[in-house]
Amino acid sequence: MTHDSMTDSDSGTDTQATDGGRESLASNDLEGSDPTTEPLVDSSIDVDGRSDAPASADRTVIESNDLDVYYDDVQALQSIDIEIPAEKVTAIIGPSGCGKSTFLRCINRMNDLVDAARIDGELLFEGKNVYDDDVDPVVLRRKIGMVFQAPNPFPKSIYDNVAYGLEVQGIEGDYDEIVEEALRRAALWDEVKDQLDSSGLDLSGGQQQRLCIARAIAPDPDVILMDEPASALDPVATSKIEDLIEDLAEEYTVIIVTHNMQQAARISDKTAVFLTGGELVEFDDTNKIFENPEHDRVEDYITGKFG
Repeated sequence: MTHDSMTDSDSGTDTQATDGGRESLASNDLEGSDPTTEPLVDSSIDVDGRSDAPASADRTVIESNDLDVYYDDVQALQSIDIEIPAEKVTAIIGPSGCGKSTFLRCINRMNDLVDAARIDGELLFEGKNVYDDDVDPVVLRRKIGMVFQAPNPFPKSIYDNVAYGLEVQGIEGDYDEIVEEALRRAALWDEVKDQLDSSGLDLSGGQQQRLCIARAIAPDPDVILMDEPASALDPVATSKIEDLIEDLAEEYTVIIVTHNMQQAARISDKTAVFLTGGELVEFDDTNKIFENPEHDRVEDYITGKFG
């Protein structure tokens, strides 16, 4: 699925999710049970459509309670407690090595791919612990999409890149309509509508990243995880991605890891500050974090005294 190896930039631990590793997320869908019949769990979470729970500023979609993550004997996250609201943009910021990407990958169980990883505590999606034995991680990832740091389109046509997830997951419907809508939501349709049969690899870096976003939203997930989605892009492409993220938050819950504090301040509603040692030091409205943080360590980080 990708053309770059996936390394945990926060812990320095190689997650060993190489090209084949990420591809396995998709191939698992092909090799597993029938996606049209197997639910995520016996009950609680609707797999076939968006959650029936009403969207509101107060509704929590993702919640962690006393979450600890270890790679062998190295603790990457320490007692993380957080409640992430629905249909908002939540930014996760902090210096390298503080566990930002590790936390993101806990949400859709990407850490399952790492033999050395051990997770204690709870990580809830719509009130259900995603690490319960009755949760199918493949189905979970259909509800929680992910966009990686470097654009990773398949060596397929633009159309097939977007439709791939629909085919793998056995989603029925008018693919032409779904592909067009996904590309429109990703602010890419007008640029590629006359070249849908062209390779996705022929697009610019910024267009490739928006294509990957279109691919992630085509199956209509509830949550979109983004791991530094604009870090490899030029300022113009970055601006388009930021505008897109704000638009997506009208329908999806977006959680973005970024090293760019100005980006977090521009696009997010809530900001979580992780600091060295895998601690979540502060989580609040973005304006509050950047204008009047509660903790001196957060203020020191934001003002550039370290990190």
